[in-house]
Amino acid sequence: MVKVTSLVLVLLGCLTLALTLEAGTIDTVAGTGKPADGPASGLGVETNVGDPFGVEIGPDGALYITEVRNHRVRRLDLKTGAMTTVAGSGKMGYAGDGGPATEALLNEPYEVRFDSHGNMIFVEMKNFVIRKVDAKTGIISTIAGSGKEGFAGDGGPAKEAVFSIPHSIALDADDNIYVCDLGNHRIRKIDAKTGLISTIAGNGGKTLPKEGKIDGTMSLLGPRAVCIDKNVMWIALREGHSVWKLNLATSELTHIAGTGKKGFSGDGGPAKDATFDGPKGVAVCPDGGVVVVDTENHVIRKIDVKAGTISTVPGHTPKKAGGDGDGGDATKATMNRPHGICVDKDGSIYIGDTLNHRVRRVRE
Repeated sequence: MVKVTSLVLVLLGCLTLALTLEAGTIDTVAGTGKPADGPASGLGVETNVGDPFGVEIGPDGALYITEVRNHRVRRLDLKTGAMTTVAGSGKMGYAGDGGPATEALLNEPYEVRFDSHGNMIFVEMKNFVIRKVDAKTGIISTIAGSGKEGFAGDGGPAKEAVFSIPHSIALDADDNIYVCDLGNHRIRKIDAKTGLISTIAGNGGKTLPKEGKIDGTMSLLGPRAVCIDKNVMWIALREGHSVWKLNLATSELTHIAGTGKKGFSGDGGPAKDATFDGPKGVAVCPDGGVVVVDTENHVIRKIDVKAGTISTVPGHTPKKAGGDGDGGDATKATMNRPHGICVDKDGSIYIGDTLNHRVRRVRE
């Protein structure tokens, strides 16, 4: 009887600990903290991940990670913790189209998304291209970008277009691809049916936009990250230190957060009055809130869209880089220049904690 009672108490203790660790805690799901190139597969927490940027939950429920330093795209099975390589040989270059994605040469893949057919789409910043990995065959191809840097191609085939520092991509319900052409201060659209490319926002100017219907005369200062939810595009402006919302049906642009000035302020108050320092990632939560990677402040901010307020989620000391806090309260953890972010359907937030060479998770 004593043994049974003791066992019950132990089980209850474990359950209590599990429940405690579920809400508001942070942990590492991939990366050892070392950036060096390592094995192509293994347990995520035992495998080096060099400079993780983009993170995305795929249609199979796995987490996909762009490994910038080692020029690969990784897949982390969130159930088993196993990590494999799905694109890139680990060598820098631009080659491999028409062959297996795992044998291709990449050059700094920044962000990864999926179309409605399960094909993996990712952007390579230093090759100035968008590439696709076929879901059925694993074959890689270039779907946009000539490989040259500059600005050209609007109105023509996306494969002949010229980008300058492309960073983030997003797909709408019709599989149209939107590209943050950061160096050109534009957001460009690749039409899924015609394959043609056009500019939908930004004219190359380097000033903050204004609210209202977008047109060819409106500037867009440093569009670094985009995501799409229910035909609404959320935009983080890196040099513009602010967050905006674009209704894709009406072309109406709305200011959501950030004054446009660099800094760290505003928690607990109106999001529009807050300051950021180089936001580089944005994602929508199941509760309708929007999380923003405030990179140079080494924190993640969350915007309550309904209330119009802002708070800090992971990270507690702005401007102080670090990598502690795993297993504890996320608001007391530190990070080091985080970039990518995504949110799972259960509300878990995944973060590319770049200079800590880890992917971390916050459970809300």
